[in-house]
Amino acid sequence: MTDAAAHHKHHQLNYAEFPCRDLTATKAFFQQVFGWSFTDYGPDYTAFANSGLDGGFFRSEQMARTATGSALLVLYSSHLEATQAAVEQAGGQVIQAIFSFPGGRRFHFTEPSGNEFAVWSE
Repeated sequence: MTDAAAHHKHHQLNYAEFPCRDLTATKAFFQQVFGWSFTDYGPDYTAFANSGLDGGFFRSEQMARTATGSALLVLYSSHLEATQAAVEQAGGQVIQAIFSFPGGRRFHFTEPSGNEFAVWSE
């Protein structure tokens, strides 16, 4: 098995891609709030790492929102209120404030390009 193959698990989620209207603003947001790192591949694509699941953003006017049928990626936070405040301070928009659900609490937000994510905690 190659070193690269050792890092990938057969049939497990490996990478997620999102549309992105403003690569610069989206990168700055995720770097500031969540500490993600980015590698640009030309002017229309950036890959992210340090996120739990690697992925990328491709230049597009579309956006991933649950209201239009998109899957929802959910991040974890050990300090939910502080994360919500950081999201707002960095220019994210909370579209569903912290609420309880069986198993914990969470909130939903959109980042500067309009993609919806959620953050949960126990």
